[in-house]
Amino acid sequence: MDWDLPAIVLNTRPYGEGDVIATLMTEQHGTHRGLVRGGGSRAQSGLWQAGNFVQARWLARLSDQLGTFRGELIHATAASVIDDPLALAMLSAVCAQAEDAVPEREPHAAVFSAMVGLLPRLTLGETAVPEVVVWETVLLADLGFGLDLTSCAVTGATEGLAFVSPKSGRAVTREGAGIWTDRLLRLPPFLTGAARSDAQDWLDGLKLTGHFLTRDVFGSRHRPLPMARQMLYDRVAALVADSPPAVELEDRDAG
Repeated sequence: MDWDLPAIVLNTRPYGEGDVIATLMTEQHGTHRGLVRGGGSRAQSGLWQAGNFVQARWLARLSDQLGTFRGELIHATAASVIDDPLALAMLSAVCAQAEDAVPEREPHAAVFSAMVGLLPRLTLGETAVPEVVVWETVLLADLGFGLDLTSCAVTGATEGLAFVSPKSGRAVTREGAGIWTDRLLRLPPFLTGAARSDAQDWLDGLKLTGHFLTRDVFGSRHRPLPMARQMLYDRVAALVADSPPAVELEDRDAG
């Protein structure tokens, strides 16, 4: 029983003296745990940091055993964001949610692929926050709780979408919302294709996805939203007080 695949490190926990149990995510196997012998040593600890891309090999005598990991570094995501508190908060939030939300040994290729595209872009800092929100919509959809942001649930209109129903997850126009706007979640324009956004949009996006993640993904298993995700929300909330000007999202094809 073994496989050798590109993987993303989601978390490590100390085990015994010098070893760690690592949780990785691969395209074919979803989240997967294994023992890393010497993973807590000075020589290896940098390799098994959350967010790092590694070429991992898993070995076990039987498929249902914990097994062991060996790995080689592909890209040191953790080191690239260590000096940016917001980027580090985004990395921690994404990894924590992937570890807790994705069932172990169940492939979720869309979530993995979206992470592969997102994590290297966290070095962009603030402009990457909308991309974290977009990744969370992918996570929701791949777990069966996708939002419907294509048309208004009331009028059927495809333009002017401004809110989302907290019950159905469907978009609503301002006209369709009528007097019930205070009961709906604001839909930030960047989720419907707008190229510009500001800190309030980012916060509204995190509030939107956070509502459905809390209710449908974590709440269904009687678990809270990961603390790292809440800390990211609090950090972005602090940015709102500074009222930053709208910024244009980086072109994904740039560079």
